Amino acid sequence: MSAFTQAEIAYLNSQPLMRFASASSSGKPDVAPVIFELDGDDILTAGFNVTKTARYRNILSNPQVTLVIDDLASLDPWSPRGVKVIGTATIEDADGSPRFRIHPRVIISWAINDTTPGIPKMERREVN
Repeated sequence: MSAFTQAEIAYLNSQPLMRFASASSSGKPDVAPVIFELDGDDILTAGFNVTKTARYRNILSNPQVTLVIDDLASLDPWSPRGVKVIGTATIEDADGSPRFRIHPRVIISWAINDTTPGIPKMERREVN
């Protein structure tokens, strides 16, 4: 069974950007908008000059990260939807360039699996 539902996979594949939050070993936060892709149950992201970013330095000492992919399905009626992933990041080599592999531990989604109009229900589940 996949960590993500089929509806979440379809949603994630339709989105161009996510927000990638990390923190230093002393707790100093950083967040950056980045492109991403799914790789099975993991999320991959890279970029330009990754080794010079705060997230790269942060992950070297603290692999705990949070990702948010969200948008508005509609402005009228107001319909926010999204997926939040809490997990761990590793740095790996991809053809000579570093990239991040994020493995989900907790997935929280809203208005993705249940699209009933109104205030979206938050769904939270642990991932092994």
